[in-house]
Amino acid sequence: MIKENIENVEERIQSACRRAGRDRSEVHLICVTKTKPEEMLREAYEAGQRDFGENKVQEICRKKPSLPGDIRWHMIGHLQRNKVRQLVGQTVMIHSVDSLRLAETISSEAVKAGVVIPVLIEVNMAGEESKFGVPSNEALQLVRDASVLEGIKIEGLMTIAPYTETPESNRPYFAGLRELAVDIGQKCIDNVSMGVLSMGMTGDFEVAIEEGATHIRVGTGIFGERIYT
Repeated sequence: MIKENIENVEERIQSACRRAGRDRSEVHLICVTKTKPEEMLREAYEAGQRDFGENKVQEICRKKPSLPGDIRWHMIGHLQRNKVRQLVGQTVMIHSVDSLRLAETISSEAVKAGVVIPVLIEVNMAGEESKFGVPSNEALQLVRDASVLEGIKIEGLMTIAPYTETPESNRPYFAGLRELAVDIGQKCIDNVSMGVLSMGMTGDFEVAIEEGATHIRVGTGIFGERIYT
């Protein structure tokens, strides 16, 4: 079933790319594996997937040792500063930097470990109180402040759009994130690139691709509904 679901998602990605006049290679599918058992991750791996996203540090630390070493792990959930030390060296990218204090903590731990960690600034485009992320009008200042920190490299922006039954309603948020990335990119800030736009999930990733997403985060569309214990 997981293999078939991935094939279905792939068809949807390709269709969205065609509509947007984009090359399929521009879009990275991150399989969101939160709450999922390792056997389901292995099925996705065997179907060719290599980018997996988790919301919790402890889930990455628990699953990673027993799964293939060429999996690229992405931290996509809210990151608490007291968990940063555990995460260093475990992921290819942290998608959810939403404050200068968090960026400073990541910087400090990265410097101690002698690594540079790619990060995205999380922006709350819809202004939802239930969501993390910096307001869009504060994103540039956070980028400027974080850009001088050692041990991190700002590679773009991330947003989580509202849950909706009508994906088209999220288009303004995705378009807005793309425009924000263009604006920030034009500032030519050292240690900052805006090449990554992490946006779009199971219900709306096609619209996100049409608006420029480079990384989409799909969980339910691949693994089914979340499992809570």
